[in-house]
Amino acid sequence: MSVTMAPGLAGLQARMESEFGRRLMTQLPRLGWDAGQLAAHQTERLRALLAAAAERSPFHARRLGHIDPARFELADLGRLPVMTKGELMASFDDVVTDRRVTLTRVEDHLRAAGHQAALLLGDYVCLASGGSSGQRGVFVQTIGEYADYAAAILRYPVAGMLAAGRSADGTVIAMAAAAAPVHSTRFLAAALGGGVQMVPVPVTLPLAQAVEQLNALQPTVLVGYPSRLAQLAAEQRAGRLRIAPQSVGATSEMLTDASRAAITAAFGLPVLNSFASTEGLTGASEPGGTVISFATDICLAELVDSSGRPVPAGTPSARVLITNLHNLTQPLIRYELTDSFTAPPGSQPGGYLRATVEGRDDGMLRYRDVSIHPHVIRTVLASAAAVTDYQVRQTQTGIDVAAAASKDLDQAALAAALATSLCQAGLSHPQVTVRAVTTITRHPDTGKARCFIPIGNDDGPDGEQG
Repeated sequence: MSVTMAPGLAGLQARMESEFGRRLMTQLPRLGWDAGQLAAHQTERLRALLAAAAERSPFHARRLGHIDPARFELADLGRLPVMTKGELMASFDDVVTDRRVTLTRVEDHLRAAGHQAALLLGDYVCLASGGSSGQRGVFVQTIGEYADYAAAILRYPVAGMLAAGRSADGTVIAMAAAAAPVHSTRFLAAALGGGVQMVPVPVTLPLAQAVEQLNALQPTVLVGYPSRLAQLAAEQRAGRLRIAPQSVGATSEMLTDASRAAITAAFGLPVLNSFASTEGLTGASEPGGTVISFATDICLAELVDSSGRPVPAGTPSARVLITNLHNLTQPLIRYELTDSFTAPPGSQPGGYLRATVEGRDDGMLRYRDVSIHPHVIRTVLASAAAVTDYQVRQTQTGIDVAAAASKDLDQAALAAALATSLCQAGLSHPQVTVRAVTTITRHPDTGKARCFIPIGNDDGPDGEQG
């Protein structure tokens, strides 16, 4: 099957710059909206989403046939069925609103793109994510819809710079996160240019190379996985890393108190903690804060218990149901995230959602003098279309991977790819085994499973042999 791509990275960046700048300027004033303004906007966007989904998505037409989108209210959202990642992937071709966008075509595109960010059919951003559970999901949106998502992520640090009297033009953001553009952090870094530039410094690089790149780059803003930022903080204290960012932000992993303290001490800056799911929900804390304010003008979020009932403020949710208001290509309506959020005690309904997040700290895999970031492994697994779920156990000389996958999984090829990635990250002669299993054992209440298990931190059986 042929795959149509944009005419090179320069063309992609030009389109992204045009879309991103306009959408960022539209979103910045929304940060000052009151509850009434926000609710009116959410209602308008929700009705547009429901109308598009009912008209152009066979999957949603079957689920939404009983409602009138033009009369739908925010309070009616709880009447709609919940959508899971399993349902999304099983019915992918019927979920999307463009009949040309099929799962096969998207997977072909992701394989063909490799480490080069590109657009499917000249317009669609395609991403893959394991999420907190490790179960693979594939997500598609137009470049304009993705620019809305990117603006929602970056509006917080940009607003902070503007409030401090600094221009955002010329800002260089070093992104110490994903290596492959199937992940949103890496795609965004590749696509964004212009006044705000993101430069990838992938966590799959050996630490010494990352330090060298950052010293040459001298970024205005440093953003990355907390586990990697903690490593960089140690390099800064040792004098090998010599940068002076104006802002430091953590993303995609749980920011522990120990990592926060180490990062703050090394760079002399309070850490801005952020949340960004590939599915569309984003948010950020104040520098040094623990409560995250979410961009619920572009993505609704319901905090519910294990039975799907709303939880009161101060009570941790069992999951979060999101309704993505900006992505009309792949409508996600009451889509289940297995993260646990807690709204601060005493919070009142209305306005932007504020909550703490019980994230997942996968932990570094340490082999004597080498530390391997989980993303070195996660990148390979997320790029393997046959793998739907996984659990990785550290061994003395490498890793043992339990992979729930379709019958066409090439276990030897996957093991070789993982060994290559580990070797490139600094682990000499890694030993990798890949075992096919039917399922990954999960917690009976939360549905979660730990994706990465370091030596000495065993969670019990990892799956049923297939």
